[in-house]
Amino acid sequence: MDKIVIIGMGLIGGSLGLALKAANIRNVEIVGVDMDRDAVNTAKRKGAVGATERMPSVAVKGAQLVLVATPIMAFPEIFQEIAPHLSEGAIVSDVGSTKEQVMKWAEMYLPPHVNFVGGHPMAGKEVAGISGADAALFQQTLYCIVPSQNTSKSSVEVIIGLVSAIGAIPYFVSADEHDVLVGGISHLPLMLSAALMAMVGRNPSWDEMSKLASSGFRDTSRLASSDPSLSLGISLTNQQSMLHWLDEYLAVLREYRKLLAEDVNMFAEELSKARDVRDHWLTTLSQGDRDRLFKDLPSASEQMMEMFLGGRMSQLMRQQEDKLREMEKKHR
Repeated sequence: MDKIVIIGMGLIGGSLGLALKAANIRNVEIVGVDMDRDAVNTAKRKGAVGATERMPSVAVKGAQLVLVATPIMAFPEIFQEIAPHLSEGAIVSDVGSTKEQVMKWAEMYLPPHVNFVGGHPMAGKEVAGISGADAALFQQTLYCIVPSQNTSKSSVEVIIGLVSAIGAIPYFVSADEHDVLVGGISHLPLMLSAALMAMVGRNPSWDEMSKLASSGFRDTSRLASSDPSLSLGISLTNQQSMLHWLDEYLAVLREYRKLLAEDVNMFAEELSKARDVRDHWLTTLSQGDRDRLFKDLPSASEQMMEMFLGGRMSQLMRQQEDKLREMEKKHR
């Protein structure tokens, strides 16, 4: 592999370039693509890419790997633009926050002679743009990998290598499961943060409240500073999951309201339960516990076997391998 193209020089695209450079991968040209001239110039100045191009169709010619890191709603147009110019056997991947709709677009618009592998690094910041790019952004974070139906094993192995090179942990998941799970812990908080700011911003007392707001409010409202176009794209491509989690959240709010009005002791218990769940989660985020948290995670090769062959088939293969090893021991 001698040419990698990253389309979209924002936070994630720029961070990918910086992380790949930090990985010291030799003899590979990294080309950054963005219609924004300032973005590509900044990316090159920061060392995220070695070359720049404004037109995706031109950049992808001869590339072995293309990473799409634009807002999700731009994917269909980009897929259609690059499709005629992709080399035989080229690998296309993305970093989009939703997967089911992206996988459908890839199947619809990309030619059959390329391999598409969906991806989503579970990392980010509320700020967008190349100025926030960071080579360490992906360190020790899970990186979701979603192979398409006809993806070759070798293409998936390339993405595993990329994920490992930038310091992330490969995690295989189906597109529909990804969207449901991430909807609750990533996409819903975007809505809650925006709703909080909308509520207080509409209140006539906001000018006075804003003077009193401190770290707690700042932390809770942090994600409201996210790029609205990114949040909209996520919501539209994961609509059913978002509606589900919003309904779940509203049900809990109604329960809390009822308890606050009618049963203060039970309300206190519910608050304690919520605190305990969060405290336990935070404990697992310390480095030592995080290592233990991931120690039972199957290796990338085992996960790939599960994804490609299904649980039963991979189990039979492992049993057969165990038998062969036992036979080899007996004949030694």
